[in-house]
Amino acid sequence: MSSRGRKKASVYRKLQELRSVTDSTAVNKTSIIVDASRYIEELKEKVDKLNQEISTSQTSTSQNPLPMQVTVETLQKGFLINVLLEKNCPGLLVSILETFEELGLDVLDARVSCEDNFQLEAIGGENQGNAEGIDAQMVKQAVLQAISKWSENTQQD
Repeated sequence: MSSRGRKKASVYRKLQELRSVTDSTAVNKTSIIVDASRYIEELKEKVDKLNQEISTSQTSTSQNPLPMQVTVETLQKGFLINVLLEKNCPGLLVSILETFEELGLDVLDARVSCEDNFQLEAIGGENQGNAEGIDAQMVKQAVLQAISKWSENTQQD
């Protein structure tokens, strides 16, 4: 095979490889190259979109400096509330207890740890019917709001 024949075969193999990588159904060289350039543009758009998502998630993480977990389960008479924050938060317990009071929940049992992180496990019961009509989602939102307000207040100090 001549040098020119090997070169032509090499170009053909590379075009077929390009065609398969880009899922092109084109047959001639020009169409394969056009499909490949479209494919590259689609990939660029995907990369841009992913980069935007990454920067958005980093922004929201920096705006919410407290990685936290809040769960609320409905019990027969009241709620089981679990709060976990990855750092010690002086004064947060008071804010959460004030929120319970506003909701009409009495703390029936609680375990709190404020050493390296903030952990609260509390059973809140309805106090003499004042808490009727509230559900676990409302309690969770109120606790999250209390944490958010507490966080804003401590950042201003």
